[in-house]
Amino acid sequence: MPDDPFAEAVVCFNAGLAYLTSGAKSHAETSFRQAIDLAPELAEAHANLALVLDQQGSTGLAESSYRHALSLNPDLLQVHQNLGVLLANQRRFAEAAQCYQQALQRQPDNPTIWSNLGVLHASEKREAEAEECHRHALMLDPTHRSARFNLAYLLLRQGKYTEGFACLEARDWYAVFADMLSRERGIARWQGEALTGKSILITCEAGHGDMIHFCRYASELKSRGAIRVDVLCHPALTRLFTTLDGVDQVYALDQPWPGQGWDFWSPPLSLPHFCATRLETIPAHLPYLHATAADLAKWQPRLPTGGLRIGLAWKGNPKFENDAERSIPHITLLAPLWSVSGVHFVSLQKGAGEEEARTISSACPITLIGPELGDFADTAAVIEQLDLVICVDSAVAHLAGALGKPCWLLLPDFKTDWRWLNEREDSPWYPKSIKLFRQTRHGGWGPVIAHVCAALDDFVKQQTAHDTQA
Repeated sequence: MPDDPFAEAVVCFNAGLAYLTSGAKSHAETSFRQAIDLAPELAEAHANLALVLDQQGSTGLAESSYRHALSLNPDLLQVHQNLGVLLANQRRFAEAAQCYQQALQRQPDNPTIWSNLGVLHASEKREAEAEECHRHALMLDPTHRSARFNLAYLLLRQGKYTEGFACLEARDWYAVFADMLSRERGIARWQGEALTGKSILITCEAGHGDMIHFCRYASELKSRGAIRVDVLCHPALTRLFTTLDGVDQVYALDQPWPGQGWDFWSPPLSLPHFCATRLETIPAHLPYLHATAADLAKWQPRLPTGGLRIGLAWKGNPKFENDAERSIPHITLLAPLWSVSGVHFVSLQKGAGEEEARTISSACPITLIGPELGDFADTAAVIEQLDLVICVDSAVAHLAGALGKPCWLLLPDFKTDWRWLNEREDSPWYPKSIKLFRQTRHGGWGPVIAHVCAALDDFVKQQTAHDTQA
């Protein structure tokens, strides 16, 4: 044993902090465990071990370590918060609320705790209480970005776009472009100024679906007098966005692009705010994206003939924070759809879920196209030639909506994305295109898929009757 175990423990603890800061989590875990072996009473070591375990996905072990740290030192404010977040993510809302309340007893003027409590109440759909918490956090600290951002999601979900989009400006996802374009190149960020005779660049922000959703504002900027509207986007969107209404030039993020030559630039999610978008003024002229004739011809031979063609996409990007809720765990949960006669299914699924489609190909009429799709221009050409798309909340839904194609969107009950609003069955962003099928309050995909199955049977009958009359 060392002469001074506690001093050695502190050395190991500090090493763990350094590893944690640098992202070396396995080394951090080792160091914190060494510190605990030397000084089992060191609450901070248990707390930071819990944080590492939490970040690594070992939530059960993390919870135990958080609780042990608090048993040693109940005044560790951050540990109450971290444990509260862990419990909230497991939908153990009452326990999470207790953690936040214990933290507030120790520091009632902490805006972060109030904001976390607001997120918890929003998850419980106690929206009035959630709003009160976020506003209290902002009263304590008007510059608190997380509280303002969380309030934005709450307000936008309620359709309160004036304040909601203003609060969404608290995000900082586009900071790299602010540094590059505004600070280094002197290009002004657009904040609603007159655009007559001006040029503007819409930069890349967030995911593919977000870009498809918000780059519709290219035509809105043109209507405000812009003589040139260019877009910088993800590589997989480049060919598709050459068909975007109102756009002049499209640049891929992974290729050289000018970096100068515009009067203004704007991140796409800021455009609704500075265009003063309200529910009744959403620019929803569909379609605003198109498939090219060459791509249509390329994909036409790959599609099934006879009966209706229904596209399926049941998983989103697994890196998305709420993907476990929005994605369907396995394609076999869609099996009730196989009983609907008169349809051929087309798998649009790429990445996660591709192999699942192969396992059921003999059990239902499904064409596996997803793995062959090179980019979103390919996907657009396939969707254009389908009768209907059924999918979860992913970029496929936004693409189908932007193409004006009928799309049935399956939504989770827990943390439903703000853009689909509360309790509606339609979307003002994609009118007459997207229909929403929501989980019930208690969640679960079974009732949703049963609803979709019945609706699909009616859809087939209506289409068949229409074709017969024609």
